[in-house]
Formats: sequence, C-alpha cells, structure tokens
Amino acid sequence: MLAEVDDTGAQDRTDPASDPSGLADAFAQVARSLVAEDDLPAVLSRISTLAVQTIDGAEHCGITLVSAGVVRTAGSSDEVPERVDRLQYETGEGPCLSAIREHQVFRSDDIRDEDRWPSFVRRAEEETGVRSILSFRLFIGEDTLGALNLYAGSPGSFGEDDVHVGAVFAAHAAVAMESAGQVDDLRTALRTRDVIATAKGIIMAESDLDDDQAFDVLRRASQRTNVKLREVAAEVVDRHSSTGTAAEPEVP
Repeated sequence: MLAEVDDTGAQDRTDPASDPSGLADAFAQVARSLVAEDDLPAVLSRISTLAVQTIDGAEHCGITLVSAGVVRTAGSSDEVPERVDRLQYETGEGPCLSAIREHQVFRSDDIRDEDRWPSFVRRAEEETGVRSILSFRLFIGEDTLGALNLYAGSPGSFGEDDVHVGAVFAAHAAVAMESAGQVDDLRTALRTRDVIATAKGIIMAESDLDDDQAFDVLRRASQRTNVKLREVAAEVVDRHSSTGTAAEPEVP
C-alpha cells in the first residue's frame, strides 16, 4: 500500500516535546557536521548514518542528488541504498523518483503490494531485500535538490512519527546541499581570481606592461580564441611554470 504525505504539513506537525530520547542530540550532531565539514559526500553520509541511528524503523538511508537533470546517490549509510537507488535509476521509477517529480513524501508499507512502480518492484525485493520505503523530497524554496530515502527489510516499518522525524533530517540534508553548492561557487570564484592575478603578473613581468594592459592582453586573447578568460589565464600560468619563459598569449 502506498501512502502519500504532504511534505510541508509533515514538517509543520513536528512536536519537539514528543521527540524520542536522543533526538535533540542527533539533530545537534547534524548541525555540528554542517559547520565542521565542507565535504558534501561526508556530510550527507553522516546525516544518513544518524537518520538510521535515530529513526526506529530505518535500517538504511540514502540521499539522492539532482544535478543538471541527472540523479545520483550522493551519500548513504551503507551499500544497500546505493543498490536500491540504482534500480530506481535504471527502471526510471520508484518512491525516490516519485518524491522528486511529484514534490511529495512517499511511504510504501510493503513493496510487494505496490502497483505504482511495477518494473522497480519486480527487482527490488529480490535484489535488495527491502520491503518498506519512506522517501522525502529535498528542496530549498521551490528548487528540488533530490530526495532522502529510508529503507527497511520488514513490511510496515515506518509510522507517522518516522515521517515527522525523517522530514527534519531531510531539511538538514537540503541545507547541506545548498551550503555545499555555495561553498563550491565561492571556491571557484576565488580560484578564478587568483589564476587571473597570477597570469597578469607574469605578463607584466615579461612584457613590461601595467596591470590594466596585462588584463587587456588576456581579454583580447579570450575574445579572439572564444575561450573563457580564466582558461586563457590558466594556460599562461601553466606554460610559464613548465618553460620559465614568456607565456603571453598571442593576440592580433
């Protein structure tokens, strides 16, 4: 039987006063992981492991990432979620993909009774041993980032409390994904700035040009070759490092 749960309502109904023992500590550990660790796979694997340790019905947890229209398992508590997720990717169906596409939370009490995902179900129990699945859409604002998926080998493993607690783990995972993306963008910007500055310094030293003139050399080379400015700058730096000679890009 398939149960569909409104994801927004599930998060709104979370009652801290009724949290199971150790729940606050688990969420504190997740929060500390987000601050202390900037490696996205490590953070998501940590969240997956804590979800299994905290949610009574969960035996395995995996987190799916959507990037440029491609889905992949970006973190997991063990190898089982990767096998289950791979079947969903191969068949193009399953609760994880439904959560992403339909923007809902999906709970399957027993995949033997499912008729929503026939191709996935035919293979899932035999190849993975999974019977119960609970999948959450991960999102920031209106943007879907992926899904958090809980798996268990027994039917009926997930109740309403698991839906509520799992929604909080899903929110943490979404924040981790968003933060990691911002960090990656910042690092890329800093690397680009540094390599351009280095290339300008090389051109200034080799050609007796000032800062603006050196940048103009890079800019004109980029326009002439239809290559991004940072790539032109990187070529200048690489050639200078390997030859120790003038590395100024040729321009008309």
